[in-house]
Amino acid sequence: MAAAQNLELISEHSCFGGVQRFYRHASREIGLPMRFALFLPPQATQAPVPLLIYLAGLTSTEETFPTKAGAQRVAAELGLALLAPDTSPRGAGLPGEQESWDFGEAASFYVDATEPPWSRHYRMESYLTHELIGLVVETQAVNGARMGIFGHSMGGHGALTLALRHPKLFKSVSAFAPICAPAQCPWGQKAFAGYLGGDTARWAAHDATALIGRRMDAAFPEGILIDQGLADKFLATELNPHLFESACARAGQPLTLRRHAGYDHGYYFISTFMADHLTHHARILRAGG
Repeated sequence: MAAAQNLELISEHSCFGGVQRFYRHASREIGLPMRFALFLPPQATQAPVPLLIYLAGLTSTEETFPTKAGAQRVAAELGLALLAPDTSPRGAGLPGEQESWDFGEAASFYVDATEPPWSRHYRMESYLTHELIGLVVETQAVNGARMGIFGHSMGGHGALTLALRHPKLFKSVSAFAPICAPAQCPWGQKAFAGYLGGDTARWAAHDATALIGRRMDAAFPEGILIDQGLADKFLATELNPHLFESACARAGQPLTLRRHAGYDHGYYFISTFMADHLTHHARILRAGG
């Protein structure tokens, strides 16, 4: 009941027989108001449905996915709820928070910062795994035992690493053009140095390629799905899917990495293959009844 009282409905819109809602709440982990989007399919009026969490990329907000990805129609057919949180705290007022597009506001990298001043508010891993999911499960018609996670670019990094760090929480994972080895690319190095400090050994705990490299088994035996456009201007310098692919092969982690000629880094690419990702998650999340 307390969770429901903390939840403010900003707007709602009928959508493919279900409802697209936008919420705001006071976050205890972040210490600031946070926003998120939630799509409930028509099946949610009958019983709790599986929950699929989408993490967006740099410069995005909680509105980016529901307005650009074209996911609701297929999610309604498959009976999946879609949760899209904001990409960072807003309004923390920290020095340098808005000076660059790839660090600070809208660029949290979905980690719990350990370095001041970021450590006070930039606690996105704890926010997502310890607070937001619990809030949504408590107040909405979703099944907390059947959850998957996916994302794009920085959010693809977040989806892969959070899934690998919390394999009992998430049953399925996929990504579009993820930052696969952030400790080895400029985006990730800048973010990790700022949020986690200069000790690069600590970065490995938030690097999907390094996390897979520590394993000798399949964290997700049903497989991980990644789609990557070959016309993506960030592919060579920032994304490095081949490193994650090699690490998965060594660990015995099933991976489907699809490379698509002509596709870039944006939402035209994402929307093209969205149905495949939703089907991937639905197959796993609905298994067993």
